[in-house]
Amino acid sequence: MNVIKILLLIFTSSCFTVYSQDSVSAYQLQKDIFKDFEASKLFHIQKLIDSVGIAAPLENEILARHVAFVSSYNPEHRQPNYVTHVILKDILYGNQTRSNDFRPDPFIKKNMSDSTDYWNSGYDRGHLAASADFKWNRKALSESYFYSNIIPQHPQLNQGAWNKLEMQVREWAIENSELIVVTGPVLQSNLPKLPQGSFKVSIPEYIYKIVLDYFPPQYKAIAFLYPNKSVPYELEKHVVSIDSLEKLTGIDFFPKLIDSLENILEMQTNITDFDADYFEQLKASQFTPKEFGKGKINTVQARDYIGKEACVCGKVVSTKFNENGKTNPTYINLDKKYPEQVFTVMIFGQDRSNFSYKPEDFLQGKTICVKGKVTEYKGTPQIKKNKWKSLKNNELHFFSVLYFYLPLIKF
Repeated sequence: MNVIKILLLIFTSSCFTVYSQDSVSAYQLQKDIFKDFEASKLFHIQKLIDSVGIAAPLENEILARHVAFVSSYNPEHRQPNYVTHVILKDILYGNQTRSNDFRPDPFIKKNMSDSTDYWNSGYDRGHLAASADFKWNRKALSESYFYSNIIPQHPQLNQGAWNKLEMQVREWAIENSELIVVTGPVLQSNLPKLPQGSFKVSIPEYIYKIVLDYFPPQYKAIAFLYPNKSVPYELEKHVVSIDSLEKLTGIDFFPKLIDSLENILEMQTNITDFDADYFEQLKASQFTPKEFGKGKINTVQARDYIGKEACVCGKVVSTKFNENGKTNPTYINLDKKYPEQVFTVMIFGQDRSNFSYKPEDFLQGKTICVKGKVTEYKGTPQIKKNKWKSLKNNELHFFSVLYFYLPLIKF
């Protein structure tokens, strides 16, 4: 794999720039090759978007094309009609971090929303093209914070079910190499407005996401429609066809597709096209939580202990070591697999040396208990502690999702 990456870098550099080894330092050569390689990926994204066609023009829309996404902005509702972007497998290797630099889109001069519209509104500034989809490129990640990519989103939806949907689509992108994604609000007349700001941004009642795999051997597509409120993840209950979304929104999403292929793709509603084991995993995840006796609670009961000290127990059903992440985290999910996890523990990469085994392998299938104060992160209960504790008896030491220390007991 590393050899392939090196060859790709060399090939990409030859396509863009000719270097003299006598005049360019090795460091500058490496830097320029990387820059050219990034440029080639961004060019590839724009070419992919153009190949299926930006949605047919809408009345009064303002089209803003950025390095890694295209936004159709609606000046009446002060938010996008939709945003089209591509998720690359490169997100596996990305290490750019969130900037939280929310700002107006410089290409949109008419009725551009801004931060004052959202202050104390009770709604999150929800990304349509998720910022995490661009962590492989600094400029693309930064531009994802333009308000041409933002809508008012219910905080529990944004941090809960919708966040899990975004994570699931990224998993599919990794499995399928790359996916074309269109995301937007359902805009209509007489929508309620955010009370703050100059422009009174509309609050959509529904939000959709379309996923298109436009590559052989299997062309496939699926879409999801969620109400803009707190709802369970339940991915299979929110599946809709692209055809139904086109009727609901009045948008022709992929006008350049060959009609025969477009007709087939836009009728599809089968999750198993993207995840063959989805329903088997769903059935397996529907469990009756075990009772652990005095002083211990299960992962379902943990939700009732938010803000309190507790000892939470459950079975490790899925794990992941992200060796390419910024902190090289290891994720340990109890009782339900990602992305429907009900309780997650995280180990920092720097602390893996504390273990004489690989936690993601050794703990798989084992029942463990975690002590500490139960908190909530993006809809999932967790435990966090502020300082280290010494290793004693049969305790193992972990970090939670929010990077706090966790003692963990193994039965």
